[in-house]
Amino acid sequence: MLPDSLLDAAYWQQRYVTGQTAWDTGRITPPLQEYFTQLGPPDARRILIPGAGRAYEAEYLHTAGWPTIIVADVAPEPLQNLQQRVPSFPAEHLLLVDFFALEPTPPFDLIVEQTFFCALDPALRPAYARQCAHLLRPGGTLMGLLFDTEFSKPGPPFGGSREEYRAYFAPYFEFVHFDTATNSLPPRRGRELFICLRRKEMN
Repeated sequence: MLPDSLLDAAYWQQRYVTGQTAWDTGRITPPLQEYFTQLGPPDARRILIPGAGRAYEAEYLHTAGWPTIIVADVAPEPLQNLQQRVPSFPAEHLLLVDFFALEPTPPFDLIVEQTFFCALDPALRPAYARQCAHLLRPGGTLMGLLFDTEFSKPGPPFGGSREEYRAYFAPYFEFVHFDTATNSLPPRRGRELFICLRRKEMN
């Protein structure tokens, strides 16, 4: 496992430049697409996709007419890739920034998780859950996919279990859905946990 100090912007930029992007599916994954179709018509909800990579989820939502999708990543290449693929995507919604430095000004209504959590040093997982809660309005939603499996090779990606994850999110979120995804891509079938969590009212 690489220490977190080496999992920095330069590390991820090099992965993109050299094509070491096995996590990149080239399109939105079925569980997220199905969830988005259930959101109803586009509205003013603020949607954050952190550690978004090439952000096929943002492309899908933008094409569907959602106006306020914020994409954040520490590596410039995937943000540039999205801008080239989707020239109409607002440049001001592409943030080259560390997720943990983001502020809720204003807060978000929805955070989309897609292969960002598994790319972080596992030591940062409690901070990830706390930061998601910090960025969401009360009642806001964190949804997406987590790997419910261990990997044979050193990470990233880093695996884990639903029991482990539940402990991170329980202080801040109510669990609306937290179970094995039923429509994962074939290589990930049975190994993905679909989560839909509602931010608690915090004192």
